[in-house]
Amino acid sequence: MGAARADEQPERQRTERPERPERQERTERPERPGAEQWVPRGAGTGLDDLRRAAEGCRGCELYEDATQVVFSSGSPTARMMLVGEQPGDQEDRQGVPFVGPAGKLLQKALREAEIHPGNVYLTNAVKHFRFAQQGPGKRRIHKTPDLVHMVACAPWLEAELALVDPDVVVCLGSVAAKSLLGKDFKVTKERGVVIERELVHGPMSFVATVHPSAILRRKGADRATDFGAFVADLRVAREAAG
Repeated sequence: MGAARADEQPERQRTERPERPERQERTERPERPGAEQWVPRGAGTGLDDLRRAAEGCRGCELYEDATQVVFSSGSPTARMMLVGEQPGDQEDRQGVPFVGPAGKLLQKALREAEIHPGNVYLTNAVKHFRFAQQGPGKRRIHKTPDLVHMVACAPWLEAELALVDPDVVVCLGSVAAKSLLGKDFKVTKERGVVIERELVHGPMSFVATVHPSAILRRKGADRATDFGAFVADLRVAREAAG
């Protein structure tokens, strides 16, 4: 009996040892050099140049699982820029921002605020879709970008602001607001008012409001109330744009 137990112990040790490297790999910190090295600079650089360059961006790990980069759409001379959080499932598949349910609600709100959808520039603070998925073929569940993803993607947004040079920027939700107005900014406390900030290329006006996806999560009368408040915030932005 004693000899049998002695034989068993080394066998347990041999089967336990290979597990350690696997745990180490799962906790390895992803590379996040930031987008700066991929952003084209210099005279003559336009939005199309940014859009093409963004396809090769490896500024953070989100590109690894996303279908493609989702850059922007709309008028390059728009007086109003709307900045959202990140692409959603439909945006990731189609390569265009705000084409899913939240985008459709945004278009409706713009019309009610008497803002022509063709006269705005649409983009996101983070250019790749962050999601969780239980397995192949399973539904992709949205995950909010972390501050590190906002920081990594910031050079793209800064370049867009400099090129479009809008009269007003609408921050749709907390991720966009934190990216542009600081990590401590609270949309719930300062929504629907014009905020002046000095940027590298000059002063700019901002209006913060909720993301349309937050309205979609509401039910019945609450959704109608929140939609009305959203439209009111967009009207403030329209007045700021002149």
